[in-house]
Amino acid sequence: MEVGSIFLILALALIVGLYIGRPFFQPRIIKSQVVSSDLDNADHRRSALMAERDRRLTALQELDFDHRLGKIPDEDYPEMRSELVQSTAQVLRSLDELQGDDQADNVEDRIEQVIAARRADAAVAKSGNGAAPQAPRAPRVVAPPSDSVEELIATRRRDRQEKSAGFCPSCGKPALKSDKFCPKCGATL
Repeated sequence: MEVGSIFLILALALIVGLYIGRPFFQPRIIKSQVVSSDLDNADHRRSALMAERDRRLTALQELDFDHRLGKIPDEDYPEMRSELVQSTAQVLRSLDELQGDDQADNVEDRIEQVIAARRADAAVAKSGNGAAPQAPRAPRVVAPPSDSVEELIATRRRDRQEKSAGFCPSCGKPALKSDKFCPKCGATL
C-alpha cells in the first residue's frame, strides 16, 4: 500500500468518527431551550387546528352548495351536515382550550368595543349625512374564531356572494363585480 492511500483511509476514518461522536461534543440542552421547543409545539398545534378549522368550514360550505345543486339527497343532507358541524365544533373547542384563559380575560373588553362601535354606527345613521361631529369611534372588532360555526359559515357565504356578479352572457364563465370584460372570451359585461 502506498502512503497516500493510508492517509486517505485514516482521514476518512477520522471524519466518520467525528460524525458518529458528534453528540458527545455538543453542549447539553438547557432548560430555556426545552421551554422554547414546547412553545414551538404549541404554536404548531395552534396552526394545525386553525388550518383544520378552515378546512372543515370550507367543507360545510361545499356540502351546503352541493345540496342546493341537488347533488346530495334531502334525506342524507341533515345527517351529513350534523356530523360535520359536530366535528367542526370539536376542533373549535380544542382551539379554545389551547388558547387558554388569555381570551377569557378580555371577552368583556371585546364586548364593550363591539357595543361602542354599534352605538357609533347608530349615531351616524340617525344623523343622516354623517357630517356631525361624533365621539371617537371604537375600533372594529372582528368576531373571534371561537364564535359559533354557523356565524362563520354565514360570514364566508356573504363574502363569496359579494365577490360574484354572475356569469358572462356569451360563454357562461363566472365573473366578478370588478370585471368589466369576461376573463375567458373578452365580452363586455
